Amino acid sequence: MLTYTGSGPYCYSSCLAMVLGPAAPSTAVIETLTGSPFGVQLIGGTLPLFDPYGWDPELGLDAAIPALGLRCVRDAGGTQDEALARLRAACAEGPVLAGPLEMGLLLFQSGSGTAIGADHYVVVLAVENGTILLHDPHGHPYATLPAPAFAAAWRAETVPYTDDAYVMRSAFVRERATDPADALRRSLPDAVRWLAGRDDLPVPPGSLGGAAAVEALADQVAKGDLTAEARGLLGSFAIQVGARRLNDASACLGSLGLEAPAALLAEQSRILGGLQLPTVSGDDTSLEAALRDLAPTYERLRTALERTVAHSTPR
Repeated sequence: MLTYTGSGPYCYSSCLAMVLGPAAPSTAVIETLTGSPFGVQLIGGTLPLFDPYGWDPELGLDAAIPALGLRCVRDAGGTQDEALARLRAACAEGPVLAGPLEMGLLLFQSGSGTAIGADHYVVVLAVENGTILLHDPHGHPYATLPAPAFAAAWRAETVPYTDDAYVMRSAFVRERATDPADALRRSLPDAVRWLAGRDDLPVPPGSLGGAAAVEALADQVAKGDLTAEARGLLGSFAIQVGARRLNDASACLGSLGLEAPAALLAEQSRILGGLQLPTVSGDDTSLEAALRDLAPTYERLRTALERTVAHSTPR
């Protein structure tokens, strides 16, 4: 397997790597520790995302940060003025991981200006003279926004998985030395739980996970019922980030010598990446067939990881 290197929608992992600086592991390790590669969900029965049933980036960050031996302060809420004051004070001590934000309201991005329900994360460097200075991992180092405009995006009113406004993480402290390989090994039981389908997290009615989600999506394609919104999400985001997550997780598990699950993750990545052309070209026959191929791989991966967990003890 050739590991992918290049651009992609890895906003929260890239932001965490930025705030950690030279001590940060690779974004591949961070993304794998969030648990995002280990599942698939069809939200409300219509919107496909190649991450686990009930998972979201906030849960992912809350898993990855302690897995790396770190703690931080997570703040949220309050009025706009209170949030900006809190952000200013935190930036005086170091960079701040801010988000989720509404990506469509980040006005320095081309084509922005309208909320589109897309979540995003950035690293805020300073709040000076009413201006926010930030690194946006979507290709915008040292971007700036007037503070009120930044706050409008930071309010995250259109981000579906959070009721919190003005979320930020700061004051990162290392509590213990943690080797990335050990962190990855210790995360495997959680990966199995994600693949098995957790039932302790809120999801919209009609949501599906795992093979059932992929089969239902394939049925929609076969019947001509795939919505324009779902096709757009697949073609502009879900396939890209999903295939990269799986490729990175394969590399991470391969580095641990876990050949069977690494091979399955690589297979998933290749199938999923192959959905891009039929999705955007409208070749629904090929799209349906590839989804049918993908569906059973999630249970196979769960079984392989269960065996790995049963026969290994983290050092």
